Amino acid sequence: MSDKQKKPQKLKARLPRGFVDRSAADIHATNEMTAKIREVYERYGFDPVETPLFEYTDALGKFLPDSDRPNEGVFSLQDDDDQWMSLRYDLTAPLARHVAENFNEIQLPFRTYRAGYVFRNEKPGPGRFRQFMQFDADTVGAPGVQADAEMCMMMADTMEALGIKRGDYVIRVNNRKVLDGVMEAIGLGGDDKAGQRLNVLRAIDKLDKFGPEGVTLLLGEGRKDESGDFTKGAGLNAEQIEKVLFFVGIKDYAESAAQLAELVAGTANGGEGVDELNTIGALATSAGYGSDRVKIDPSVVRGLEYYTGPVFEAELTFDVTNEKGEKVVFGSVGGGGRYDGLVSRFMGQPVPATGFSIGVSRLMTALKNLGKLGQDDVVAPVLVTVMDGDVDSMGRYQRFTQALRAEGIRAEMYQGNWKKFGNQLKYADRRGCPIAIIQGGDERAEGVVQIKDLIEGKRLSGEIEDNASWREARVAQETVAEADLVAKVKEILAAQAEDREHR
Repeated sequence: MSDKQKKPQKLKARLPRGFVDRSAADIHATNEMTAKIREVYERYGFDPVETPLFEYTDALGKFLPDSDRPNEGVFSLQDDDDQWMSLRYDLTAPLARHVAENFNEIQLPFRTYRAGYVFRNEKPGPGRFRQFMQFDADTVGAPGVQADAEMCMMMADTMEALGIKRGDYVIRVNNRKVLDGVMEAIGLGGDDKAGQRLNVLRAIDKLDKFGPEGVTLLLGEGRKDESGDFTKGAGLNAEQIEKVLFFVGIKDYAESAAQLAELVAGTANGGEGVDELNTIGALATSAGYGSDRVKIDPSVVRGLEYYTGPVFEAELTFDVTNEKGEKVVFGSVGGGGRYDGLVSRFMGQPVPATGFSIGVSRLMTALKNLGKLGQDDVVAPVLVTVMDGDVDSMGRYQRFTQALRAEGIRAEMYQGNWKKFGNQLKYADRRGCPIAIIQGGDERAEGVVQIKDLIEGKRLSGEIEDNASWREARVAQETVAEADLVAKVKEILAAQAEDREHR
């Protein structure tokens, strides 16, 4: 046997499951979108705040929606002081901790927005990632329902600022208190019925997925899926199921409001919830937000387990083609509601709060479907090519580059192997560079540079068929004095921008 050491194996480059690398185009599109959202939030008087990616696990556990728990829903590690920390699951729990920790310094109502990545330790799948971006806005310390109404109006304004026209979106509003009233009306009030109420909430949360028939089964004895797996139901009788389905099945609130008020009359929270819905509708209408934009809709059930009062959802109503080739309504791109219990966990006193969270990646997909994002393509840098490698020539090339940058023009000097000039133009083509600056020894002696319009050159190579066409076309390469370099580049870039607008 040979004593020679085995050649070390190369590491295999692989991306962890459920995570993605982001391209420059994706990042630019995200920045474009979040800038428009931020502008609306700022206009409403919200200020930014930033919390770390990690929080102590006990600060998150109480707030994880549905049945997730820190040991399975989040990514956790144990610090050197034996305390458990977790990557944040959402942006709301860290805000609750921030408010409680800085309560004496914060001016209430505290109106703030945050954008950032959140992490879910869940099984990844198609379109389901373990890291994604959210963009939240919250008002802490505002108990009145007018704060919830304002959230809905701000979401409507955000949709329109992103180019989504009226009729293609709606902000739908429900109220957890009304559902609590329905539960009490059918005999599910009291602490001893908490488990059964939770099963009802989880059943109606499946309305979009299984429809009324599937939810009827889940509210009753249970449902068997296509694989034969059986999910135990909430155990309601036929009369109870009918009343729950009436509530979540309301399509026209104005027509059903009286019947709903009658159903929850005499319950602890139901009447209050109906009044809050009516107030939100009235406030929105008086501010010019009709039911085509902000709609009272008891079929909104997502998040009812989490929230304590009004619940909202931003839904896009236009059709898209899914991966199966079917036309489907795009659906929800964000949601929120009132969560009066989150901050009080730290404080030992009630601290009202309401907020809204936008799913940035999902909304970005919608905007691309509408052609509202990435239309303002980021212009690639002007390339200053390198013909000679001596210090004096390099200094000149660098000076040209810096002169362009000083005027706000994206520019780079070629940093690869300059001796193969053809590779420099190939590089410019792959990068999509709009212009190449060329100066060899002859041009340098005359104090001039060649400016090559790469966009026009590419077009001409495909379109020009005769000398007459060539004479009528914009010149693709010009020689100008060094002193006129910046002005000429600006002129060409402006012409290219005009061409893009008229494409």
